[in-house]
Amino acid sequence: MVLADGSAPSRAALDRAWPGWDAGIELVIAADGGARHAGPLGLRIDRWVGDGDSIDAGDLAALAASGVVVERVPSEKDASDTELAVVAALEAGAGSVTLLGGLGGVRLDHALANVALLQDPALDDRWVRLYDEQAARLTVVAAPGNEACAREFEGRVGDIVTLLPLGSAVDGVETAGLRYPLAGETLALGRSRGLSNVRTEPVARVAIRSGRLLVIETPANLPP
Repeated sequence: MVLADGSAPSRAALDRAWPGWDAGIELVIAADGGARHAGPLGLRIDRWVGDGDSIDAGDLAALAASGVVVERVPSEKDASDTELAVVAALEAGAGSVTLLGGLGGVRLDHALANVALLQDPALDDRWVRLYDEQAARLTVVAAPGNEACAREFEGRVGDIVTLLPLGSAVDGVETAGLRYPLAGETLALGRSRGLSNVRTEPVARVAIRSGRLLVIETPANLPP
């Protein structure tokens, strides 16, 4: 799990929307100020990565004193603290990555960069999920090189499920368990064809023939 310095949902919201969302988490990496989310979420940080510009020096010292591995990097660097934390997770052998705090906050550019981070080819064969402040879940289905890919998405009937192409058109989109089915269709870049579908079964299936597809699941139980 990677904790970034944006806005994170509450533990209660995650448990309500996605029971078992933290199952199987074996390593928690905080990206700089993202360490602040650990306590409210009931998580223990194993590793901290960052340049230290968004965490109090005393808090960072306390993390180190508690046994957290601290990796301080220069402020002038070619990758964000969040990207470095994701890279650290991959280097540790993570088969999946859950990202909290990657959206919201005061920096829109960081939020967009974190969504773009989901397109890293190194993540194509892994489950990578990003949750926003309201506990909406973002996942990428990737089929680079025309290697077809299918994923199943478990949730509640009534969840809003949006499908958006990333980078280029996505071909051969097929869905099951959604109110408005797609059967081998192309979702064109810059079009809203895949917006606001609805889950009709506890498990929805999304398959693509080529491209990268962003799947955004908004919980049906969000308050009005």
